[in-house]
Amino acid sequence: MDYVAYYDSPVGLLKLIADDTAIIELSFEKNSEDNIPINSISRSTSPIINQCIVELNEYFTGNREVFNVQIKPLGTPFQERVWNKLLSISFAKTVSYASLATELGDIKSIRAVGTANGKNPIAILIPCHRVIGSNGHLVGYGGGLWRKKWLLDFESKRKQGELFG
Repeated sequence: MDYVAYYDSPVGLLKLIADDTAIIELSFEKNSEDNIPINSISRSTSPIINQCIVELNEYFTGNREVFNVQIKPLGTPFQERVWNKLLSISFAKTVSYASLATELGDIKSIRAVGTANGKNPIAILIPCHRVIGSNGHLVGYGGGLWRKKWLLDFESKRKQGELFG
């Protein structure tokens, strides 16, 4: 059985989908009367979604850098390799698509890496926003470049101790 919830975040409404064991999707949604956000664990029937909401609250208040909620991104074996590699990018750090392709063993796979990054079904938790162009510019983000910039700025300021202090 799949469970669905909506979370009202600083980067807009997020749609969370979980099965009985893990988060399988976290995506950006357009606001709708049907998408009622829940930011309270008492309003969800899924323990996985409840945990994800707690961790998102902690992340967006500057009290979490690593997510522990179970995730289960579904994709091709190559996509899953890319997404797994994204999980190793530390909070407030960035890597280029080229370096990611090299780390995966083939610089020529840079376009495939970019495509896999763009198909990441679990935004924020799998930090595809931390991948940038080789020239340091923000390029490509399924949620829009303004969200990518917001997330990177937020993490950078948090890491430098500029938030909440």
